[in-house]
Amino acid sequence: MFSFFKRAVKPQNSFEFIGVDMHNHLTPGIDDGSPDVATSMQLMEGMMQLGFKSFISTPHVISDVHPNTPQTITSAWKTLQQSVQEAQWPVRMGVAAEYMLNYDFDGLLANDELLTFGKKQVLIEMSYAVESPNLKEAIFALLTKGYKPILAHPERYNYYHRRFGIYEEITDFGCELQINLLSLGGYYGKAVKNVAQKLIDKKLINWLGTDLHHTRHLDALVKLSNNRKALEYCKKIKGLRNPGISI
Repeated sequence: MFSFFKRAVKPQNSFEFIGVDMHNHLTPGIDDGSPDVATSMQLMEGMMQLGFKSFISTPHVISDVHPNTPQTITSAWKTLQQSVQEAQWPVRMGVAAEYMLNYDFDGLLANDELLTFGKKQVLIEMSYAVESPNLKEAIFALLTKGYKPILAHPERYNYYHRRFGIYEEITDFGCELQINLLSLGGYYGKAVKNVAQKLIDKKLINWLGTDLHHTRHLDALVKLSNNRKALEYCKKIKGLRNPGISI
């Protein structure tokens, strides 16, 4: 077993009820997540200890930072898949992407160059510094083409914290919301935690994801697995979609 479990806080099988981790950065060497297959395997084994048995990897697609394509993503993911198969781990794996709503997203959508999971679910994100002015237009365009958009970690967009009504507008417009597990443990700060809890209380959340990038995130998840209040909030989510994802 890997050294990051030799801590005072022991990991528990706490997150098995979530079913599938539908947002993580385990695909090796193509974004700011895992840098190589060995690290991906360490992270995945740690996640298995916490109860996850299915993973959908969602590397960033950001044109000027991580200019990934379906080809680069699939190629990197297959190297990880091969290692998992050789290790004979009892896990299920899928691959999609996390798309930044920037100036070139419209072109990707127009050409149907999107990696999805489940029933054409597509994960989208915005900059943490500045909101995307084309959010509603992008949601409408995705819906028109039969995609089912999910906005990643809305609780982390601080510019929405004082405009809470916009979350309801987004969901009414047809976009579902996914929060990060670590937000409920205060990993990103108290304000983000409070908004994450409020979004759950308002029944605006359908998806949970780890957004796992590195061992620091895994360490924090181990601690979160012993946080009873955070787990109770997770289980309050109405219509949690993760267990029903097909890979």
